[in-house]
Amino acid sequence: MAGPDGTVPAALIGVHDAIVASASPYKALNWLRTGAGAPILADLAAGRLALSHDALDTHPRPAAARYVRHMLVAHGALPERDEALAALERWIGATVAGIGRPEDRQLVRAFATWHTLRGVRRRAARTAPTRRTATRYAHNQVAAAIELLDWLAGHHLTLSTCDQSTIDHWLTSGPAARRDARHFLAWTTQRGLTRELVVPVPAQHDGDALDAEHRWQIARQLLHDTGLELIDRVAGSFVLLYAQPLSRITVMTTDQVGVHGRQVTVRFARHDVDIPEPLADLVATLAATGRQDHVGIAAPATTQWLFPGHLPGRPITASRLGARLGPLGIDARAARRAALIQLAAQLPAPVLADSLGITATTATDWVKTAGGDWANYAASTARGTAIPQRH
Repeated sequence: MAGPDGTVPAALIGVHDAIVASASPYKALNWLRTGAGAPILADLAAGRLALSHDALDTHPRPAAARYVRHMLVAHGALPERDEALAALERWIGATVAGIGRPEDRQLVRAFATWHTLRGVRRRAARTAPTRRTATRYAHNQVAAAIELLDWLAGHHLTLSTCDQSTIDHWLTSGPAARRDARHFLAWTTQRGLTRELVVPVPAQHDGDALDAEHRWQIARQLLHDTGLELIDRVAGSFVLLYAQPLSRITVMTTDQVGVHGRQVTVRFARHDVDIPEPLADLVATLAATGRQDHVGIAAPATTQWLFPGHLPGRPITASRLGARLGPLGIDARAARRAALIQLAAQLPAPVLADSLGITATTATDWVKTAGGDWANYAASTARGTAIPQRH
């Protein structure tokens, strides 16, 4: 990591010192000898590669460059940026450039720029910097628009001559993902580029819920089996007992955990939730000790993340956490539905929404599904009946 003058460039000293201070020297040495990212650091130090996001974006070893980028950001050598949004912007740029028909290319570029990306950027600006920007839906919108235009061109049709029967035929002759074109067609209709064309909103399917007894069996194992890793015990309990989605669990920070003597609280949404034993002790231990044995090379000495990931300075990903919980019998979606059904049967919708971080409408729907309502809750409260709990 020495530059031409034989010293480590000032911008890279933080990364250098973090590698030297690695808790696992063998792991660090092995990465320096054989890791694909080590030559990138050498090129940065020697000035052969510009120290910039743009230079890393175009590097021929994208996975290694991505890892090095997170090293550099974690230690202040590069400014932090919204990586999900940046990746979406790169994908849209490359995908739109690949459209061979000039008129369609111009149309999709306008849709992606002024509708899709504009909406994503607006949502990202309202989101806390620690949260990952949701971009999958935007990706699907643009992909569906391109697929529709490709199909029309293949059938010697254009948007201006397209009618509802043509759209209906296209929708029924392909995968359900084609319904994502409704955003594109609504946009073209608003601008007078097409007649009014309707794509039905797909029906929402709640899916299966984990069997109640099986859910409690897994929960007991997480709470009492000391042979399981702490991260899996806490994260799995948050899914099974508090109906938290993996996407929210992964970006939880240590300041969401409050330890006041023997009382432990967790802030899932707007309010702190009291955590009972034995989960309280597990949560407090995780918040205090972290899991530095799982993080990658040159990770910061301290981290805000309750569930740090392999990339330096970043949390674990939802897909990776799901892969860890799967062998324990936890299907995150089915387990979360089961937890929501139980909690919705015990709590009124506003309390459910405020405690778990779901919308009021969603909470109301779950309360109805669980057979609970305000009248039952008010009656039980008036009688002094406690909300049933099971730990």
